[in-house]
Amino acid sequence: MNRQIRTEIFERFRAANPHPTTELEYDSTFQLLIAVILSAQATDVSVNIATRRFFPTHGTPKGILELGLEGLTDCIKSIGLYKTKAKNVIRTCEILLEHYQGEVPNTRSELESLPGVGRKTANVVLNTAFGQPAMAVDTHIFRVSNRTGIAKGKNVREVEDKLIRVIPKEFILDAHHWLILHGRYVCVARKPKCPECGISDLCEFKDKTSTTTR
Repeated sequence: MNRQIRTEIFERFRAANPHPTTELEYDSTFQLLIAVILSAQATDVSVNIATRRFFPTHGTPKGILELGLEGLTDCIKSIGLYKTKAKNVIRTCEILLEHYQGEVPNTRSELESLPGVGRKTANVVLNTAFGQPAMAVDTHIFRVSNRTGIAKGKNVREVEDKLIRVIPKEFILDAHHWLILHGRYVCVARKPKCPECGISDLCEFKDKTSTTTR
């Protein structure tokens, strides 16, 4: 796929959704960080249901520590791996208060030093909260990138690096959200909704569907 086609793809994404954002609910950079930590192997919907139980009253590092491990665990027990996630969140809150005055750091190395924060989580926070050109590649973005031909790669890191390299700079900050939403609702895994797709004529996927799954 050449640069002209990639540009057209992202121009169409922007026209359809000028201001894309995460579907996770949050009111601060800290809450975004916690929500992304909780979202590993869980849906945004399930995370939002859980965080509504404690963000309004305990949505700060100090507040979560006041809630305590048992209280937090009870709030997020509907999410997969909740026991491990609760421990990671508690320890992250402690570190933020001890070393960062309760603020979320804005560098990759500092973010990845926090419990429960890997490269993908750090990328989401760097991109969404701090406006940095980072690309968090999940299963949706990996699928869309390979299937469409935007950025083919054998593994997540390869796709991430290629996306950062080939996406025109004017689209890079919003590209993560456009791609994940496209994979979540249109270019789905089992039977992509090609008839509803706004970039189907530009996509390199050979096995396009002719009817839409209802």
